[in-house]
Amino acid sequence: MENLLILVNIILAVILIIVILLQRSEGGALGLGVSQDNFTSARSVGTFLTKFTSIIAALFIICSIAIVAISRDEFRETQSVLEKEEEQNSNLPQIPQSK
Repeated sequence: MENLLILVNIILAVILIIVILLQRSEGGALGLGVSQDNFTSARSVGTFLTKFTSIIAALFIICSIAIVAISRDEFRETQSVLEKEEEQNSNLPQIPQSK
C-alpha cells in the first residue's frame, strides 16, 4: 500500500510541476509564453490552470500525509530507540566494577 502511495505521490509531483510550468508567467520567470488566444481567452485558461493546480496540490499534500501516517504505524510496532540500545548493551560483555 505504501509503495502505491509513493508512486501516486511521484506522479502527482510530476503533474504539478508540468501544470505550474504551463501557467502564464506574470513575472517573466518560467512561463512558456505560448499564446493560447486561438482556443479560449487567456483569463479562462488561467482560471482553469489555477484551479487544476490547486486540486493537484491538495491531492499531493493529502497523499504525502497518508504516506507519513502509514509509515508511522509501521514504526509504532517496533521498540523505541532507547529500548533497542539497552537490549544491545545487555548482550555485550560487562566491564567489571572497580572496588
